[in-house]
Amino acid sequence: MPLFDPKDQSRYSTFTRRTLMVSGAMTAIFGVLGGRLYQLEVLEGDEYKTKSEENRISERLVAPPRGRILDRFGAELANNRRNFRVLLVPEQVPDGVKSAVEELGRIIYLSDRQRERVLREANQNKPFVPIIVAENLPWEDFARINLHLPYLAGVQPDVGQTRAYPFGEELAHILGYVAAVSPADQQNDPDPLLQLPGFRIGKRGIEKKFEKDVRGKAGVSRVEVNAYGRVVRELSREAGEAGDDVYLTIDQDLQNFVAQRLGEESAAAVVMDTATGDVVALASTPSFDPNLFNVGVSNAQWKAWTSDDHTPLINKAIAGLYPPGSTIKPTMALAAYDAGLKDMQVFCSGSIALGNHVFHCWKKHGHGHVDLTRAIEVSCDVFFYECARRLGIDRVEAAAHHVGLGAQTGIELPGEKAGVVPGREWKMKRYHVPWLEGETLNTGIGQGYLLVTPLQLCTVAARIASGNAVVPRITRVIGRQAEPRPALTRLPFSDGALALVRNGMNGVTNTPGGTAYGFRIAEPGYEMAGKTGTAQVRVISREEHNAGVKKNLTLPWKMRDHGLFISFAPVEKPRYACACITEHASDGHPQVLAARDILLYAQKRDPLKLPTAYPLSAASGANVGRRA
Repeated sequence: MPLFDPKDQSRYSTFTRRTLMVSGAMTAIFGVLGGRLYQLEVLEGDEYKTKSEENRISERLVAPPRGRILDRFGAELANNRRNFRVLLVPEQVPDGVKSAVEELGRIIYLSDRQRERVLREANQNKPFVPIIVAENLPWEDFARINLHLPYLAGVQPDVGQTRAYPFGEELAHILGYVAAVSPADQQNDPDPLLQLPGFRIGKRGIEKKFEKDVRGKAGVSRVEVNAYGRVVRELSREAGEAGDDVYLTIDQDLQNFVAQRLGEESAAAVVMDTATGDVVALASTPSFDPNLFNVGVSNAQWKAWTSDDHTPLINKAIAGLYPPGSTIKPTMALAAYDAGLKDMQVFCSGSIALGNHVFHCWKKHGHGHVDLTRAIEVSCDVFFYECARRLGIDRVEAAAHHVGLGAQTGIELPGEKAGVVPGREWKMKRYHVPWLEGETLNTGIGQGYLLVTPLQLCTVAARIASGNAVVPRITRVIGRQAEPRPALTRLPFSDGALALVRNGMNGVTNTPGGTAYGFRIAEPGYEMAGKTGTAQVRVISREEHNAGVKKNLTLPWKMRDHGLFISFAPVEKPRYACACITEHASDGHPQVLAARDILLYAQKRDPLKLPTAYPLSAASGANVGRRA
């Protein structure tokens, strides 16, 4: 009998084949798995280890300290201070966020707006994400929170940094302010720092102009997180690189005096170094407190600012547009002298006719016989009507451009207006009608279409005083890099023309009969030269001229004339130029009184002769010391 039954042998063979097939398949599978495991562990191990670490370790940006803004002597005009704030972690509050907010509200003041924001963010964010309840707290409130901390579940006191403006309103129009990042800001600037909650950027002034410089570079915090993104612990931290400091040409002490001198008038004043164009003071009043934008401006405050007829939010020094009035007359005299009209004499009877229109002088019965110098001293309108008629609008327009009107000065402040110097081409482009000769006469006394800013008027005064085409600048050093200055060029006016105009402006303040003689600086060595101006904001009818022009004080405030004044001092060797305007307040020449006090204060202190604190000298690059 055979050892195996043929049938069993057949079954055995079949089983063996199946076993080999299964074994082969398993071997292949394990081979593939082993190969894949080798690929993952050996060939691509470093890559996946890195990815694993990236999932476990999260790198988060740390906001860098913002660069400071300093005056010419190193005084801090904008710096960073500690920001005491309170955070709330919703998942750590057993009785709910609303209950925790109410409990905090019993310890520190929380507005309805703050409470609503906290509840809204709690619903939108993950429960372990801290929510800012209040920031910029006074030390007393922050200490009170810490005192009650054992009884406040989920509350975390925190100390950060925020922007501070020690001088408040005095420099708001120069420095600007920082505020929260808007969606438009994020679209225009790809810097990931702008994505950080609570991050603030410059919105106006120097803060905006040099935002990229003062912002700095972000630091990095490496934290370990779990699968849900919750922070387990901080592994390391690299501090950010602080932004560059910005040194201005401003002298804070003089700036303070100018702001205080203007008070609550709707006014502006600019003081400039006639040799370099450095702006040592620039004020616009009334102003606003830029610190309020750090904590959030209330609706009531914003409404008060925007409804104020004195426009505190507008920097009148660079964005206020005004007819220059008689402050244009020195420019007219420059053009007239070099056009061969230096010996021109006119008899002023109080008016001059052109066709069927009568142009009146400010002095009803006229000034009699006047020449070019005397016309500046007494501000004779009839003389400059005739002067403009003889020159023609083309030469008037060219002279205005030469002294710095009709174009932005290029000062490093956003929002500067160019003003208007009208001419044939300008009017045709703007109104599609030809220029009229009567409009030339109006331009000759600073009325009509002509519009200027106080900064431009200060530039005019500085150029006349120095004879150079000085350009106003308000920054000197960024970081440790001195800002470049354009090379000075001479004005395209003769020395004789400049001398005559300076003499006429000296007569305005220092010769009896001059329009500002009663407001002169009487102290020897400090005398100023200047030119007064009154800019009409309403049309005076022929009937009113005949009956007598209404006094400013009898009119509503908005209908009163503006008062303007350009000046330089000292007369013998001009060092400072000043322009001042008071809106709707020409009676009594308050603008002349303000400019007189400002120039006298500047000269007696003589801040331009004191050592500066710039980290670099523009000439040699050497360090220079601070003022004592």
